[in-house]
Amino acid sequence: MMIRFTKMHGLGNDFVVIDGVRQQVVLTPDHVRFLAHRRLGIGCDQVLMVEPPSDPSRAAFRYRIFNGDGNEVEQCGNGARCFAVFVRDQGLTRESRIPVETAAGYITLQIERDGQVTVDMGTPRLTPWEIPFEAERAAPWYTLAVQDQTLEIGTVSMGNPHAVLLVDNVQTAPVARLGPAIEGHPRFPRHVNAGFMQVMSREHIQLRVYERGVGETLACGTGACAAVVVGRLQGLLDTQVNVDLPGGRLVVQWSGHEHDPVFMTGPATSVFTGTIDVSTTPRLKMDGYANRPG
Repeated sequence: MMIRFTKMHGLGNDFVVIDGVRQQVVLTPDHVRFLAHRRLGIGCDQVLMVEPPSDPSRAAFRYRIFNGDGNEVEQCGNGARCFAVFVRDQGLTRESRIPVETAAGYITLQIERDGQVTVDMGTPRLTPWEIPFEAERAAPWYTLAVQDQTLEIGTVSMGNPHAVLLVDNVQTAPVARLGPAIEGHPRFPRHVNAGFMQVMSREHIQLRVYERGVGETLACGTGACAAVVVGRLQGLLDTQVNVDLPGGRLVVQWSGHEHDPVFMTGPATSVFTGTIDVSTTPRLKMDGYANRPG
């Protein structure tokens, strides 16, 4: 099976984007792992699929996300911005405001005049059963026993689960050690994205994210939104926050009211297009390390 694709990135969080509207594509987990492999395939953090919507009256497209380990996940903010630029560049739509269907619900993408993309990420989900996270009741912070220490974390779902840990210095934070331990902690039955946040001021944070099924990435859009939500709930941040990630800056806005949506603005870049044959895809097991740049 020959597949046409576009390689894109949002602040270094990179994607293989596939048009499933004008070509027939059926991806297996082996296909995804092959496409994502940085030595044997194209190389990416996630594979994105553009498909027709289930209900054309509510959305223009269906947006599907597959992690490098082959598993389909609910949401990806950086991917959403790339999705918007892709469907415009490919002539699939002429609209600047694009409603899309995801596994986590419906979101709206807005292409701004300067080329950046604002994503209405929907409302944050804060109760443990929605995240999901094993806890008796909702709380601003939870304690989590990890390895030989007890951490204080905030948890939120932005369509996918996040745990946010406040750190004194994001550069020296033990992301490589604690990230996998938090991601696979048994209190998160679907695993979790682990964010390490340093508050620089009420309008500025620095953030590193160890993503579920991927490892640490250069940027995580839903992670940036989750960190701002947690910081706002703790009274540490203002309504609009600059979020600096290793790959660059996102701007996140949230009123602080749990029924209001979170908005994220940032760039999306096309790198190259091509065609790849997945008919003889090798069977690969992604362990995180194999998918890191190198």
